[in-house]
Amino acid sequence: MALTEHEEQAFWEFVAGRRQQLVRTAYLLTGDHGHAEDFVQDALIRAHRNWHRIERADQPEVYVRRIIVNLANSWWRRALRHRTHVAWQPPDLPDEHDGHAAVDREDELWRALATLPPGMRAVIVLRYYEELTEAETAALLGKSLGTVKSQASRGLVRMRRLLSASRAEVTAR
Repeated sequence: MALTEHEEQAFWEFVAGRRQQLVRTAYLLTGDHGHAEDFVQDALIRAHRNWHRIERADQPEVYVRRIIVNLANSWWRRALRHRTHVAWQPPDLPDEHDGHAAVDREDELWRALATLPPGMRAVIVLRYYEELTEAETAALLGKSLGTVKSQASRGLVRMRRLLSASRAEVTAR
């Protein structure tokens, strides 16, 4: 079904207004700028096909973000199944015009985030970087509220432990 002129305009306004945040979410889930861009592009293509339905639901960002999370989870599953090593490494020198430069400067934090399993990483990213509530995160991931709470708690404990160990190692040098 073709979009009306109003729907087409609403879609492109959504893309212009939210694309950067969607790419950031995808980057935090994958640790790879190329995959992040690809996942957002795929998600937006899928959203465009169903925009008339999505726009009526008045939650296009939730719909698109859910697609991105699903794409990232599928990517991780394939990588693990094929036993390929997926490198999580921010660029060495962030470009000062790069929207992710602030993220790249926090190398230690991202390395800790990268050690988390994909599901736990998704919970941490959605809860603390996208600032979704526990209920919103649970709905977006299709998990129970208790699972989101426990994964967030365990993920933060793991990250704190890794960051403490890393700081102690630097201090010992």
